[in-house]
Amino acid sequence: MAAAQPQKLNLDEFIGTALSATPAELHPYFESFRNLYTRKLWHQLTQKLFQFFDQPLARPYRVDVFERFVRDFENKINQLRLVEMGVKVSKDIDNPQTHLSFLTSLLSRTDTESAKEAHVLLLASIAHAKLVYGDLEGTKTDMDTAWKILDPLDGVEGSVNAAYYGVAADYYKAKAEYAPYYRHSLLYLACVDPEKDLTAEERLLRAHDLSISAFLGDTIYNFGELLMHPILDSLDGTQHEWIKKLLFTFNEGNIGKFEALAPLFPKEPILQENFAFLRQKICLMALIESVFKRHANDRTMSFQTIAEETRLPANEVEHLVMKALSLKLIRGSLDQVEEKAQITWVQPRVLSREQIGGLAKRLDEWVNKLNTVENRIAPEVLTSS
Repeated sequence: MAAAQPQKLNLDEFIGTALSATPAELHPYFESFRNLYTRKLWHQLTQKLFQFFDQPLARPYRVDVFERFVRDFENKINQLRLVEMGVKVSKDIDNPQTHLSFLTSLLSRTDTESAKEAHVLLLASIAHAKLVYGDLEGTKTDMDTAWKILDPLDGVEGSVNAAYYGVAADYYKAKAEYAPYYRHSLLYLACVDPEKDLTAEERLLRAHDLSISAFLGDTIYNFGELLMHPILDSLDGTQHEWIKKLLFTFNEGNIGKFEALAPLFPKEPILQENFAFLRQKICLMALIESVFKRHANDRTMSFQTIAEETRLPANEVEHLVMKALSLKLIRGSLDQVEEKAQITWVQPRVLSREQIGGLAKRLDEWVNKLNTVENRIAPEVLTSS
């Protein structure tokens, strides 16, 4: 269905009406619009429009300027910039149906074949609007369409990636799918500058939600990317600061610290509700840590040793090791008769300062052993030569 055609622009009438209806602080913008439009300087006009749209005083007039003025020359300017302007002003439309109609009309008028990034940005924005209005199925449909276009593209602008990963993260949050939320939310943060693009409240909420998804994601056992991200600093000095400590506790596989923090779980009911899962997860992390601390030639562990390291009853150790093997956290084999586990590989992960110190100590020991061997065989080599 073709989009309704706007009335032909009468520039003098538009500018005259705008000057009489807007605050004096905005009048220089409209004089610039007249000048740049008359001279057909579309790039400079686009830049001036962005400056206008960013003015707080312009908010009540943004939709009208877009519909009455920008639409007259929208096919003459960069299509991605056009869509960015459209998405920005659409946020001023409160009525859900009008909001969606505005975006879908813009989509129908955009040259999506030659401007694929603009197409993705619009689809992501439409998906987000549908999500806000409760249409999860419509959101997923538009997300999938956007991804098919985005995936093969190279050199995509950060704002386009951010729009897609942002709505994808919000969708999976609404669906309580923790692992996909965790992955897409981190990708979203990689596309924005949290200090500039997010408010303090948004940074705190994002850090909180990422932490909860890291705990409850059934495939997430490596918190490295999150632990290194400055977004976690948003939790410092807040009521959620203990959650940051809990993240590092999991990464270290420290059951003692986990048990010390457990009394705080009722502050986050969803953690309290999933305590059994979290207990198993910290036991798995403790197993990984126990294996990691051992030398490569000392990774055959008895069930009793594992029970002591993970604070589990001996009859639950076999199930724990099988769980770790199935999740590909470790590789190796079980000897059920001898009640031993031979571990040949452990999943790499980000190390704390203490863990790095332990690794450095093991490297020193290894170097000392090499020196000992060298000193023992050097005389024999010299004699034979």
